[in-house]
Amino acid sequence: MIEKDLFIMGAGPAGASAAIYAARAGLDTVINENGLIGGQTATADIIENYLGFEKISGKEFSERTERQLKASGALLQEFNNILKVHLSDKEKVIETTSGDLSAKAVIIASGTSPRKLPVQSEIRLRGRGIHYCALCDGSAYKNKTVAVTGSGNSALEDALYLADIAQEVIMLCRRDKFHGEKELFERAANHSRIKLLFNESIIAAEGDRTLEYVETENSATGKRSRHNVSAIFVRIGSTPSTELFKDTLNLDENGYIITDSRLMTNAKGVFAAGDVRSKKWRQISTAAADGAIAALEAESYIKENFHA
Repeated sequence: MIEKDLFIMGAGPAGASAAIYAARAGLDTVINENGLIGGQTATADIIENYLGFEKISGKEFSERTERQLKASGALLQEFNNILKVHLSDKEKVIETTSGDLSAKAVIIASGTSPRKLPVQSEIRLRGRGIHYCALCDGSAYKNKTVAVTGSGNSALEDALYLADIAQEVIMLCRRDKFHGEKELFERAANHSRIKLLFNESIIAAEGDRTLEYVETENSATGKRSRHNVSAIFVRIGSTPSTELFKDTLNLDENGYIITDSRLMTNAKGVFAAGDVRSKKWRQISTAAADGAIAALEAESYIKENFHA
């Protein structure tokens, strides 16, 4: 079994930040990512709220993150699935598709995954009209009518991105107003190709081989409507990627990992950072800060418990 000082789960802003800090501190560090380096930032169209960058694409931001991560000296394991974990005060063993590892400390930065559209056809039409990443799949719908559902920044950003590709973008907000940034909302509201609809909840998404229409119900009037669209891009929130830890670590009522002020979980030497952690704000900057703090705390823990 391979032994390391520190094992980091996830290479989004939190995990990557943790790995860079840990490697610079001289810790023998491995960082594991089963998806894209950069996490959800890799699928963002434009990032405008991170210090040092007035505007940068999510793709470029993630590419820069990857270059810096690989130059740090941490061992990067890409597209490697974690099968099972054994996390306790005394034991930290991670089983992966490429082999098992043990570590003196662990940082969980596994992030979140998009909440699925709650309709019966979701699995059947996923990737065939029901999508969760406009940047990944939007180009397939050039000059077609598409929909976006959600009420936050991600939904507004996706609509603005798709408006440059599609003939029309129908925004379906199940609330009576959007909760994203004022600037993003105003840009969407004033865009000629974006149509905003409020109080519209999706109750069905249908089509033979691909999506043909979505059906909505208005929560204010009870009226049902049919919208003929070739695709719907879903931005209705996220769920934490904590399935592996539900029997070991303390989670809050929504499934996020509970930590103390040092970002340590109820298992000594196991830390959580970024969007997977129970906290109020989830931004790229707060994730990167979490990663740095977790790495520094992990270094301190290792020195206190394993060094003479």
